Amino acid sequence: MKRLVLALSALALAGTAAFADPIAERQAIMKANGKALKSIAGIAKGAEPFDVDVVMAALKTLNDDAQKIDVAKLFPEGTETGGDTTASPKIWEDMEGFQKAVEKFRTDTAAAVAAAPADLDAFKAEFGKVSQNCGSCHETFRIKKG
Repeated sequence: MKRLVLALSALALAGTAAFADPIAERQAIMKANGKALKSIAGIAKGAEPFDVDVVMAALKTLNDDAQKIDVAKLFPEGTETGGDTTASPKIWEDMEGFQKAVEKFRTDTAAAVAAAPADLDAFKAEFGKVSQNCGSCHETFRIKKG
């Protein structure tokens, strides 16, 4: 029984340690955002039919993830170099500007969820605001991979 308790404790500790890595944690959030955006991009372009359930699920994911972005925790000094990251040094050079960009993303995703777009036109208006945040932040605070 003691071995089982020790083994479970070790697994729990290992799982906690995996998310003690701010680079891995912020990448997981961004990957989830990318998946959510991809699920509704076709709808926004008119290539797929409007589906309120798909739209709301994606907007809720984006909002939940936006609320998880704790700049101090996920982008601490020392994580601007090393590791496999596309985070630009501009984040640490302009931490105040980066924090403002994150706050805008939080505000706009929360507003999109609250608006609960029920048709394509309403969705496009909200999606435009949310995706504009992603684009401008990536343009300023992300290194493009070659």
